[in-house]
Amino acid sequence: MTKTVIVTGAARGIGLATTKQFLSEGWSVAMVDWDEKELSRAAAELSNSIAIAEDVSDPQSVERIIKATIREFGQIDALVNNAGIADFGPIEETDFERWRRVMSVNLDGVFLMSQAAIPKLKKTKGTIVNIASISGLRASTLRVAYGTSKAAVIHLTEQQAAELGEFGIRANAVAPGPVRTKLAMAVHTQDIIDAYHDAIPLNRYGTEEEIANVIYFLSSEKAGFVTGQLISVDGGFESTGIGLPALRS
Repeated sequence: MTKTVIVTGAARGIGLATTKQFLSEGWSVAMVDWDEKELSRAAAELSNSIAIAEDVSDPQSVERIIKATIREFGQIDALVNNAGIADFGPIEETDFERWRRVMSVNLDGVFLMSQAAIPKLKKTKGTIVNIASISGLRASTLRVAYGTSKAAVIHLTEQQAAELGEFGIRANAVAPGPVRTKLAMAVHTQDIIDAYHDAIPLNRYGTEEEIANVIYFLSSEKAGFVTGQLISVDGGFESTGIGLPALRS
């Protein structure tokens, strides 16, 4: 029987790359994103997938996502909580509205989607993969809301693993480092690009496909005894801490 995965934030970037990776392995994919136009464009080129334009931060939308997936594919074997938004700014300028906007998608969305999918995942002994960020592991300027939300996602993953293991459900997190997405390349100046290259031991950005490969592995039977773990896919960025790159030479 064909397995089914829900991928949130699937219209572009890591979510779209993850969708394509699962499809290449013979899975069915429920593609979720609140950008209906971009989602429809992406899904139109892919077979064995459905497009569900909903907001993961809204409980009623989440309920519709689960129902639509079951109606189309009959089961849920994996959930990839990738949907997220970024908001960079100084602490003093991050008002409560901005704070809550980030938390509602990045943290509430992961909680709501996971909670709603659990009854279906119990039946298939399925998996949850939450997309965190290197920003949830190492603090940096202008990321008070984003970084805090991703740190919370990492702990939420551990809570899921601890509680759901007895039902055969595995939960893991992936923390991408700098990734060469269209959005990143559009907003990163050459100085920022050079600084990341200097700070990352592999001296380059990651690719969306490299992140997707790890997400798929954690969702597959090959990771059958892996749960409650965080894998940083960051070219070694997190391992270097705040050490000066010049000292490593």
